[in-house]
Amino acid sequence: EPGKLSMKRRITLLIFLIATMALGGSVGASTPPGEWYDNLAKPFFNPPDWVFAPVWTVLYAMVAYAGWRSWDRAKSSVPTQIWFIQFAINLTWSPVFFGLQMMGLALIIIILMVVLTIAFIKTSWQPDRLAALFMFPYLGWISFAAVLNATLWVMN
Repeated sequence: EPGKLSMKRRITLLIFLIATMALGGSVGASTPPGEWYDNLAKPFFNPPDWVFAPVWTVLYAMVAYAGWRSWDRAKSSVPTQIWFIQFAINLTWSPVFFGLQMMGLALIIIILMVVLTIAFIKTSWQPDRLAALFMFPYLGWISFAAVLNATLWVMN
């Protein structure tokens, strides 16, 4: 029946969802903003702390689905490779920004995330538009986060 996922495909989707959300969540939990971040001068558009966990939960699920679709279609394709590189780089941002408190390096990292996400969308658009579309909310959020990162760096 068209549209039905085989057991193997369901399992790989579940692995993508669990791994992406677990890795993203554990990095976030192990590098909380803390006192250093609390004491920074912040711009008017800085979201309240409670926004981040629900936003990232939804975004990581969408990112996982996009990555899975790319993997499911072609495991060694350019979009799949870009997805894995982008996600690995994503996992470095919080430790650099909150852990090492290196806002300039974190800004370079998040700009690279934006560039790689655009590359994923661009290379996925023809073979799998849905995978590309699932990355747009993430692209919007990390673009906003890049502006916030840059503003915090300048203000502090």
